[in-house]
Amino acid sequence: IDECRYGYCQQLCANIAGSYSCSCNPGFLLNPDGRTCQDVDECEEEPCSHGCFNTYGSFMCNCDEGFELASDGTNCIDLDECSFSEFLCQYRCVNTPGSFSCICPPGYYLYEDSRSCEDINECDTGNNTCTTEQVCFNFQGGYTCLNPLQCQLPYTAVSDNQCMCSAENPACRDLAFTVLYRHMDLSSGRSVPADIFQMQATTRYPGAFYIFQIKSGNSGREFYMRQTSNVSATLVLTRPIKGPKEVVLDLEMVTVNNVINFRGSSIIRLTIFVSEHPF
Repeated sequence: IDECRYGYCQQLCANIAGSYSCSCNPGFLLNPDGRTCQDVDECEEEPCSHGCFNTYGSFMCNCDEGFELASDGTNCIDLDECSFSEFLCQYRCVNTPGSFSCICPPGYYLYEDSRSCEDINECDTGNNTCTTEQVCFNFQGGYTCLNPLQCQLPYTAVSDNQCMCSAENPACRDLAFTVLYRHMDLSSGRSVPADIFQMQATTRYPGAFYIFQIKSGNSGREFYMRQTSNVSATLVLTRPIKGPKEVVLDLEMVTVNNVINFRGSSIIRLTIFVSEHPF
């Protein structure tokens, strides 16, 4: 008699001479009654490297955040978040197991968003090598020590950042009346055009007009002067500059007064410290 046709077994049935035998599908265990089957909790044997979820007759593995399931369905492999996008970190992304971290170049610290880089002001923190005679000047990603102003003859110092050539001195006849020293910083690759510095006449003479121009330092033609009024002009960056680089520009203001047949000039010697990075 083929007992299997009567459904004595819950799952699998094998007819044998004079009797029958029940068995279960993979993932199930035969109950003591020899007929019914019960689900096996495979998760008790910890088949998964991370998390396990028991299902009826089987199981599923899942992975912690930052990992993905391998092709074998049980092991988890680390996700390289840094390969997803180049915009995760402002400077550099470092992959870690299950996550990633951002790092910044020397001269910067990691901002509280854990992705952006902020400049360390070495002049404020005191972490610089400037002497007491020097002035510490901070720029993006670094700093420099400015030596005390030394005016070359026939110029004489009238302040800590200005040299003057007296009109009474015959040697000053063809030279600028004053040279004013200024410093500024600029991010590498800054978008253009950009107004970066303003120059204007501080003393105005009746009947005089002013001409503003870049006298020297603009061999790469990255700058030009745009006159904004009859007494002022703006220095415009026209081409991106890659750093680290130090640019020294002589910005000249020519004063012309045809009434008294006078022509003289003043210079701002502008030193621009271009950072290595665009932030």
